[in-house]
Amino acid sequence: MGMANDADGPSPELLDFPCQFQIKAMGRKVDGFQQRVSEIVLRHLNDAPILDKSIRESSSSRYVSVSCTIQATSREQLDAIYMDLNSEQDVLMTL
Repeated sequence: MGMANDADGPSPELLDFPCQFQIKAMGRKVDGFQQRVSEIVLRHLNDAPILDKSIRESSSSRYVSVSCTIQATSREQLDAIYMDLNSEQDVLMTL
């Protein structure tokens, strides 16, 4: 049997809030992608900072991933961030 695929993000029983959590958004390398991801994440942090951010380009330099580590306060907060990121046209995938 295969493992269940949880497309809705992390299981609530695996997280004890507040906790540090890394959100990753991947998309085509276009001007402003990294800034847009940061703006979306920050919108949900109630004036808290992004604790760490890293950016990686694909080997072909056509795609980029932006990873933001945050102090997550609730499952609802994470759900809202993922919904917001996934509604962006340039975001192709989130983890």
